[in-house]
Amino acid sequence: MSQHILTAVAWPYANGPRHIGHVSGFGVPSDIFSRYQRMAGNKVLMISGTDEHGTPIQVQADKEGLSARELADRYNRVIAEDLTALGLSYDLFTRTTTLNHYAVAQEIFLGLYKNGYIFPKTTMGAISPSTARTLPDRYIEGTCPICGYDGARGDQCDNCGNQLDPIDLINPVSRINGETPIFVETEHFMLDLPAFSEVLATWLRGKQGDWRPNVLKFALNLLGDIQPRAISRDLDWGVPIPLDGWRDRGDKRLYVWFDAVIGYLSASIEWARRSGDPDAWRQWWQNPDARGYYFMGKDNIVFHAEIWPAMLLGYNGEGARNGTAGSLGRLELPSEVVSSEFLTMEGRKFSSSRQVVIYVRDFLERYDADSLRYYIAVAGPETQDTDFTWSEYLNRNNGELVAAWGNLVNRSISMAAKNFGRVPEARDLTDADRALLERSRAAFPNVGAELERSRFKNAVTEAFEVVREANRYLAEQEPWKIKDDPERQGSILHVALQVVDDAKTLLTPFLPGSSNKVHSMLGGEGVWSGMPEIQEVDEEGGSSYPVITGDYRDNARWEHRPIKAGIPLAPPARLFTKLDPKIVDEELDRLGG
Repeated sequence: MSQHILTAVAWPYANGPRHIGHVSGFGVPSDIFSRYQRMAGNKVLMISGTDEHGTPIQVQADKEGLSARELADRYNRVIAEDLTALGLSYDLFTRTTTLNHYAVAQEIFLGLYKNGYIFPKTTMGAISPSTARTLPDRYIEGTCPICGYDGARGDQCDNCGNQLDPIDLINPVSRINGETPIFVETEHFMLDLPAFSEVLATWLRGKQGDWRPNVLKFALNLLGDIQPRAISRDLDWGVPIPLDGWRDRGDKRLYVWFDAVIGYLSASIEWARRSGDPDAWRQWWQNPDARGYYFMGKDNIVFHAEIWPAMLLGYNGEGARNGTAGSLGRLELPSEVVSSEFLTMEGRKFSSSRQVVIYVRDFLERYDADSLRYYIAVAGPETQDTDFTWSEYLNRNNGELVAAWGNLVNRSISMAAKNFGRVPEARDLTDADRALLERSRAAFPNVGAELERSRFKNAVTEAFEVVREANRYLAEQEPWKIKDDPERQGSILHVALQVVDDAKTLLTPFLPGSSNKVHSMLGGEGVWSGMPEIQEVDEEGGSSYPVITGDYRDNARWEHRPIKAGIPLAPPARLFTKLDPKIVDEELDRLGG
C-alpha cells in the first residue's frame, strides 16, 4: 500500500557555496532515500531550501560589500545550481526569504505564544565591541564550563552535548575577529523547552530500535539539562516578531534557527500552492499514516530531535500547559531524524578559511556527479566520522565504478551487440545461469530493506555484490570463446544482460545519471529516473527566484523486470571515466599539501 513520505532535508546556509562535506550529511543520503521510496511506489515530498537569515549572512555580506539580500540572492542561486548538478531530486527547493515563509513562521510563533510556550525574558546578550552588532551564539567560542572542552560554542558544547549560553563560556571570544564580546541586558522571547521534557522523553524512548543509535543517544542525553531557549535576536535581518510593539521594530527579529526549521512546513505549503492544490501539503503533515524523515549532519540533531518536535507539540497544544492547535491544524512529529556524522578531508576538518575544502561546483567541474554520490554512499559518514581522501576516491572510481560496474555493462552489451545486434534469447539454462539470476532477483528485498532503514552503505555494498558475481559469472563462462554454439553464447549473454538490467535498478537511487544511460543502452524508452531542474518562479509582489523541482513520474520501479529478447542493441558508450593516478597529487596540491 502506498504511503506518503516526507523527506525533510536540512537547509543549507546561504552565506557561501556548499562543499562536499555538507552534501554528505544532508544532500546525497536524502536523495538516495527519496529515489528509492518513489521506486517503491510511495508518494514522496522532498523539500528544503536555502536558509537566509541571521547574523552570519550579514557578516558575510559586509565582507563582500553587499546587502544581506544581495548576498542571499547570489548564494541561493549558486547552491540551487550545485544541488541540481548533483542530481538531488527535490520536489521543491526554495528559500526562507519568501512572503509565504514569513507568514508560516509567524503563525507557528503565534500558536506557541497563545498556548503559553513562549515568554519574554531579560537576558545577557553578546555584542561586538568594534561593530556594536549582536553576536549570535554560534559565533562565540570558549571553554565549556561543564566538561572543559576548548572550542565549545555559545549555544552548545559539541563534546558533551549540553546546552549553553554565551555568557557561561570561560574566556569567550568572537569567531569573527577574535575579540572578547561585551555582555549587555536585552529582552528576548524564550521557548519554554522544559515544558516539553516529559512528552519529548516519552516520544524519543518510543524510537528505540528505529533511529540510528548515535542520534537517539545524543538526543536523550540532552534532555537531562534542557533549558528555555531564546528565539529572538537583536538584528534587523530576519522574520519580524508578529506582536504589537514588536513587529515594526528594526532591531528585533526571530532567531534564524527558529524560523529555519519551520521551513520544512512552509516549503511544503509553497509546493502545494504551486502544484495547484493549496491543501495538498496536509497529506504529509496531518495524516497519521504518513512518515516524515529529516536528514542532516550531527551538529543539527538538537534542532530536529528536540527543538522542532517541541515547537510542533506546543503548536498542537500538547505540552505541559496543553492548549489548542493553531489555525493550520494539528501537525505530525518526525518519524525519524536521520543524522550523519562528519566528513573530514585528508585528516583535517573542512575549513573554507584555511582552504581545506572542495566545493561541490569545483568537484563537478572535474569529476562525475555519480562518482561523488557513490563515494558518499559507500564510504561516507553514515554512523561515524569518516575521512575523504583523494587516493580512496581514485580507487573507488577506478576499481569499482569503472572496473566492476562499467566493465560489466560494457562487455555484456558490446558482445551482444557485436554477435547478435539485439538481446539474444535464453535457451536451456544451466545451474550457473539460474543461480546468478536468482541471486540478482533476491537482491531487491535485501537492498530495499537496508534503504528503508537508511543504511545506505549496507545497501550499495549488497547491490555491488550482484555486479561482482555477474563479472565472475562471465569470467567463468567465457562467452567470447564460444564460436560454434551461438545458442549457448546467446543464453550466457541474455543472463548477463538481465543482471545488468537488475543492477541498473538496484543502483538507481545511488547512481541515477549512469542508470539512465544504462537504460538507454539496453534499448529502454522514455525517462528511467527523473532528474531535477531549476525553474524561475515569481514571488507574490516581489522579484523572481530559482527553485529546484522536477517531474519524477518516470519508469523506475523497485522490481525485477524480465528483459525482452529481440531488443536492438548498439555498441555502448563509456559509463564512467577512468582517472589518472596523478589527480591525487594535483588535488593535494590544491589543498596545500
